[in-house]
Amino acid sequence: MAIPPQDNANRNKSGASFVRTNFKIRVPEVRVVDATGKMLGVMQTRKAQALAESLGLDLVEITPGAQPPVCKIMDYGKFRYEESIKQKQARKNAKATQVKEIKFHAATDVGDVNRKVREILGFIEQGNKVKVSLMFRGRENAHRELGLELIERVVDLCAEKTSLERPPKLDGRVLSCMLAPKSAKAMKKAAEKPAAQPEA
Repeated sequence: MAIPPQDNANRNKSGASFVRTNFKIRVPEVRVVDATGKMLGVMQTRKAQALAESLGLDLVEITPGAQPPVCKIMDYGKFRYEESIKQKQARKNAKATQVKEIKFHAATDVGDVNRKVREILGFIEQGNKVKVSLMFRGRENAHRELGLELIERVVDLCAEKTSLERPPKLDGRVLSCMLAPKSAKAMKKAAEKPAAQPEA
């Protein structure tokens, strides 16, 4: 009886396909790669299965769509474990960036400014963006330049680890800007920049 061709019936809803291993690989011939990545060439599937078994390893179909399918000799249990670790890390890295908000007032004193700057840098180090906002109250509206100076001072204090994603903008009575984590490349470039020489 002819061996039925392999199909895509084992694909799940996410598009990931079922991985065939060992005697679940039912085509007559496969192209074999050994555990070190060396190409062993095309051989009968039964011979490849026996070779993998003699090494205490598994024959794993890695490219089912090829003609013939490509199989690799490997420790499939170890492979699945390493893949699960990679997937967990990818999910962790793909966590959506959160936007935190730190609020100031035009009359915020130096001690509170420094404390809030530490909070901003803490959020930044966690990979979050930070909205820095300042609300003008009552008579503060008559001296909005003081609020702008305060926001600019906060931006300067955070400049080493942040980039100004959105400059200070006034919306009604609220002045705000957006700080984002500075890229590793930008931080490295800033660290390599020579210090300015004092004027003679």
